[in-house]
Amino acid sequence: MFDNLKKLHELKKIQDSFKKERLTFDDRGVEVTINGNFEVEVIKLNPELSITDQQEVLKHCLNMARQEIQKTLASRIGKDLLQM
Repeated sequence: MFDNLKKLHELKKIQDSFKKERLTFDDRGVEVTINGNFEVEVIKLNPELSITDQQEVLKHCLNMARQEIQKTLASRIGKDLLQM
């Protein structure tokens, strides 16, 4: 029973560390930063792009940043669970 509580505590520590994780994706001067909770922290647009281009690039950046943070977190979970 105590072993399960210890594992639960370790998983909570892993989850808390995700909040500190940050990932920035940049494409054509449009930049998006998201955290490990999948919250958008920063959006920087490129005023040299048309509105339509900014929308497309922003959508692309958001999708890529989300995919990359998912991969990063999955990799960390795997490594952390192997160490338990």
